[in-house]
Amino acid sequence: MKIMNSEEFDQQNVFGKGADNVKFAQFFTGNSFLNLLTLPGEYPMLLANVTFEPGCRNNWHIHTASKGGGQILLCTAGSGWYQEEGKEPISLEPGAVIKIPVGVKHWHGAKADSWFSHIAVEVPGEQCSSHWCEPVTDEEFGKL
Repeated sequence: MKIMNSEEFDQQNVFGKGADNVKFAQFFTGNSFLNLLTLPGEYPMLLANVTFEPGCRNNWHIHTASKGGGQILLCTAGSGWYQEEGKEPISLEPGAVIKIPVGVKHWHGAKADSWFSHIAVEVPGEQCSSHWCEPVTDEEFGKL
């Protein structure tokens, strides 16, 4: 469901927008917000509600791990995009679940005309990390 009005979006974003995503801002085009639902080290899984303003998206990136790992996105509000390298983009709406295996280059974010939130679930594993790559260009994004 596309939502441009931030007040209307805040009512639908049940896990809350959180604070400016300062720590990872360098890997995003546009403004994103982060609301940690679990704290690092508190549980074996990290859960965070990530909110994207209209048009905001993260850079291409790859989740790595020597064992296990990966990421799951649980889409909760607004409308967004997910794309794996070499594949067609997938439209994201509340209720969509995206399972991202280790080693798959991908990006995700809000549509140009909607706020968007998803819960990012970091799948437990060994030596897990994210390798950040190039930004999704305005030209690539504009074709969606």
